[in-house]
Amino acid sequence: MLTITNVLMPDETRQTITRDYPENITIDGSDLLALPGAIDPHVHFRVPGMEDKEDWQHASKAALKGGVTTVFDMPNTKPATTTQERLHNKFAIINAQLAEVNLPLRYKLFFGADKNQFHEIVKVKDEIVGLKVFMGASTGDLLMDDEASLHAIYALAKAHGLLIALHAEDELIIRENAAKYSSETDFKYHSIIRAPEAAVKAVDLVVKLTEIYGVPSYILHVSTAGELELVKQAKARGLPIYVETCPHYLFLDDSMYPTLAGRAKMNPPLRDKADQDILWRALNEGVIDTIGSDHAPHKLGEKAQPLCKCPSGVPGIETTLPLMISAWKDGKVTLAKIVELLHTNPQQIFKLESNDDLVLVDIVNYRTLSDEQMASKCQWTPFVGMKLTGFPRYVFTQNTLIECAKL
Repeated sequence: MLTITNVLMPDETRQTITRDYPENITIDGSDLLALPGAIDPHVHFRVPGMEDKEDWQHASKAALKGGVTTVFDMPNTKPATTTQERLHNKFAIINAQLAEVNLPLRYKLFFGADKNQFHEIVKVKDEIVGLKVFMGASTGDLLMDDEASLHAIYALAKAHGLLIALHAEDELIIRENAAKYSSETDFKYHSIIRAPEAAVKAVDLVVKLTEIYGVPSYILHVSTAGELELVKQAKARGLPIYVETCPHYLFLDDSMYPTLAGRAKMNPPLRDKADQDILWRALNEGVIDTIGSDHAPHKLGEKAQPLCKCPSGVPGIETTLPLMISAWKDGKVTLAKIVELLHTNPQQIFKLESNDDLVLVDIVNYRTLSDEQMASKCQWTPFVGMKLTGFPRYVFTQNTLIECAKL
């Protein structure tokens, strides 16, 4: 039996909790917080085809060190996950890589919505967590920016009971701005090129499609006040729209480009402090449903390149929970809300079976983040230098007790 005594619970009471376990182990929980295993619904573990940036051997360690016991991996790999054969090949590679490090990470896969491969969706509908649509170009080649194809994918999703997750940015606005600012080298222009208007226009279309077809729409990495206003109105009308934001939009803003440069380049881009404040308000009011890390590693050398060559994406799976626990310590969010965002809501939205995963988080000691601490293969963090608490000390999942310091 595993016994944790006097541990802080999300309702801020102290309790003794137990889990079935083959050994008799007792952990003093006096300086620990007990949370359910975090669910990260948005990761890019880069397999297959980009293993120089990340792989499941490293990413599984990073996830568990961050208190994440379930992940949903995205399909913009090389090749993209857009056929049944590629999906099955990806499952096989992932399982082999996890077996190599013998780590118990739960996972599900999104399937790429490719307008030339719609017939493949029917073959895999029972094996995937949902469809991924890129309305704006990002890493990979899965762009779907014409309305006819979007209507077609929504009709198909409705016919087969599938959820659609969307990267919602308007590609035409982005292209026009990219041409206009093509000679600029300051990283702040990334936020100007991928302007808030691009996100708002795309989300407006998502709302209309959701209203027409009634298909659950999961809007990824929402970053602006304008998007949130549209979503708030849609939810008030009872539409099945769900919203994710990411830690980088909550803890970084566009004033940080001079310091972070390429480390701060992601799609959608960082926004201003006013948008960030509205994100926090929407999070606490329940307009935002989940937090996904959008863990999207690139090598640090790639991120040191000039704006036009620097790839978009940042790692983040092992820092989400410490960032949010530190925000609780600062009075910005409750523990109950953190559990909703990182566990309860994704479990309900994606219809996951319940489990007894448990994360024991250190809420006393603080640590200053450094690149060297990161378990991700890319071994860097955009949150470098931040002083945080809330690092997991133990993770219990699939009848396995993991001491995070040993990962």
